[in-house]
Amino acid sequence: MKPAKPASGASRLPLNQSAAGTPPRPGEDKGLDSHWDRRVKSGRLEPDLTLDLHGHTLDGAYERIMTALDQARAMGARVVLVVAGRERPVDPADRMTRRGAIRAKLLDWLAASRHAGAIGAIRRAHIRHGGEGALYLILKRQG
Repeated sequence: MKPAKPASGASRLPLNQSAAGTPPRPGEDKGLDSHWDRRVKSGRLEPDLTLDLHGHTLDGAYERIMTALDQARAMGARVVLVVAGRERPVDPADRMTRRGAIRAKLLDWLAASRHAGAIGAIRRAHIRHGGEGALYLILKRQG
């Protein structure tokens, strides 16, 4: 028996990925409202905190992102810009030392972290903030 086609010809995506091809998001993301999406796409979003992970080891980058998210939540930040470089395929023989290793691990770290429930959405940054080499972490309102 053939599986039924999605209604109106729309393709079915995994629950953790949007049609725009954005990365999976930790927590129970219901998506951003149109106001947020317009600000992200147009580049009008201004980060409350910027974190550059270039030059860090995997362990150092993990500690740095967890500390930065602690700080962002303490100050009530809503948008954290994480610059980690472009994700590149990592050959297991490279033992994760190849360029792009931090970016390849970043989403897994966030999904498994103590901050997962506080992250409302993750979006690729606008080109003026780093494009494919950076992500916006949009934190949920505290309260």
